[in-house]
Amino acid sequence: MPPVSPATLTWIREEPPVWDDDKERIVGGTPDGTFEGLDFEAGALVPGDWWRVEQNGKVVGYGWMDTSWGGDAQILLAVAPEARGRGIGTWILDRLEDEARARDLCYIFNTIPPRHPDPEGLAAWLKERGFVPSPHDRLLRRRVAPPPAA
Repeated sequence: MPPVSPATLTWIREEPPVWDDDKERIVGGTPDGTFEGLDFEAGALVPGDWWRVEQNGKVVGYGWMDTSWGGDAQILLAVAPEARGRGIGTWILDRLEDEARARDLCYIFNTIPPRHPDPEGLAAWLKERGFVPSPHDRLLRRRVAPPPAA
């Protein structure tokens, strides 16, 4: 599939974020172990900050951020199966970085769940985008703010 044109994508903050059919289809429809703890009833409020990505009015992905970690933010992203391999995941990651930077956060990080169906593939994808693994290689993070002045 050809790469998606960023001009065709829309980044929409959800306020308040609720579990809906699109989240169930894209986030809930991933293989077991991909995301842990994201099992909600339809219409339920969901924790953290959520953004949906639309292309021509259709939801093609989600970005999620939890800033309860002090100067860092945990992130997740999901792309609809039919839209994968076109650069939408990288586009979402860049938007999440922008959101973190706007909040004066230092790092964004992703923890690969122990039951993730492709931990090596996800780690490689994140490393290609500037994430650095921790000693145990499950937590990868990327600096979004410049280092403090000496």
